[in-house]
Amino acid sequence: MAVAMTEHGLFINGESVEPASGELRDVPEPATGEVLARAAMGGEADIDRAVEAARAALDGAWGKTPGTERSRLLHALADAITANRKELAELESRNVGKAISSVKAEVAGATENFRYYASAIATIAGRSNPIGNSLLFYSQKEPVGVAGQIVPWNYPLLMATWKLAPALAAGCAVVLKPDPQTPLSVLRIAELAAEVGFPPGVINIVPGDGPTTGAYLVKHPGVDKVAFTGSTKTGGEVMRLCSDPIKRLTLELGGKSPNLLFADANLADAIPASVWAIFASAGQSCEARSRLLVEKSLYDDVVAQVTELSKQVKVGDPLDAETQMGSLISPSHRAKVHGFVDGARAEGAEITTGGAIGDGPGAFYPPTVIANAGNQMVAAQEEIFGPVVTVIPFEDEADAIRIANDVKYGLMATVWTGDPARGHRIASKIKSGTVGINMPYTAFPGIPFGGYKQSGFGRELALETLDLYLETKSVVTYTGSRPTNPFGL
Repeated sequence: MAVAMTEHGLFINGESVEPASGELRDVPEPATGEVLARAAMGGEADIDRAVEAARAALDGAWGKTPGTERSRLLHALADAITANRKELAELESRNVGKAISSVKAEVAGATENFRYYASAIATIAGRSNPIGNSLLFYSQKEPVGVAGQIVPWNYPLLMATWKLAPALAAGCAVVLKPDPQTPLSVLRIAELAAEVGFPPGVINIVPGDGPTTGAYLVKHPGVDKVAFTGSTKTGGEVMRLCSDPIKRLTLELGGKSPNLLFADANLADAIPASVWAIFASAGQSCEARSRLLVEKSLYDDVVAQVTELSKQVKVGDPLDAETQMGSLISPSHRAKVHGFVDGARAEGAEITTGGAIGDGPGAFYPPTVIANAGNQMVAAQEEIFGPVVTVIPFEDEADAIRIANDVKYGLMATVWTGDPARGHRIASKIKSGTVGINMPYTAFPGIPFGGYKQSGFGRELALETLDLYLETKSVVTYTGSRPTNPFGL
């Protein structure tokens, strides 16, 4: 089913609306360079409208909605996503340029996120206990209020559900800003939410530019909590904007994740999984294992095998079911990725495959392997955010841990070893929010996801996330036979 050329408004107070400025912007299809749709871009006046609608929902119907009904609505939204999964997958694939085989899995993950938090609502509860002989304490959980959420262009639908599901489960109302390049699937999710019965104003979607619309959302006095996923540089600016009004904040930022491959590992599993761990989503993923650390005794063999498998990755039309890797998000981003590869060449590294821009349409870039590299090279230190893996040798376990931790990020790591004790030993020493042992996968509902160091703080996808959208109120009452009179008056 082809997605026809369409126009999309903002989504505020339960309906599609025109932006105050009247601005409609072309939304490109990265794999072809053609215009896929036109979408409204919001500004300060639109954020004001959205925050007002969210506040009204909290003060009105949504604020009175019990947890059991919130749970039902989240399940209903998951059902609606499932019923519309083909439309959503094609829309996302065309808008992001990502292989539809990957996007189908992301749509399935989106439904599971809503179902997980629909069930997790039952865990929202306070506690109580007596204090001494005449006081009773109890606590209660309350939604923090209006949540301002910003999601990036690489996983617009999935990241939106990471943000929306816990906020809605906690009883918050949301103003979410998708990236202006990729607003389409998020707007469709909001429409589905309205169709299944979410009250107007609970979910508001305002696409717009980060330095203007995003910054205004972050510092808006009506926003009580901010959740941001994006680059570390932008995350630092978001943190500064939140500091003066002291807003609650969650940051899920960049990564330069290591993939440690020891000589005793099962190479038949480890090498294909290592190729997948970088080239899935064309490397445009914060947890992509972009540094492959290999024990020196098998370094040359691993480089040769990884190079050969990288050449076999099928790159092409995102809507082709056989495609394994689609395009990058834009020609300008491709140029940035290529600049890192050229920089590695200049530093003396060897490009064993890839590393060239083709002549065809679209923002495609080939799977690229950088060998004979050191961890201090720019390509090994900075987040490239493209299909580029840097292969680095290590001497022993201590050297592998040192190299793995020798970056400013700490989001994800994978360890491949035939020694279970070594796997757990290394997992305890690597400074990463998630460590996989003999498996490449990263994110599952119920498992906290987030980073150390400049990869941010706070966790997504887990029960811990609910606490980020809840306030705890303590109530203490006197239960003695006489009222208290502390001054004896």
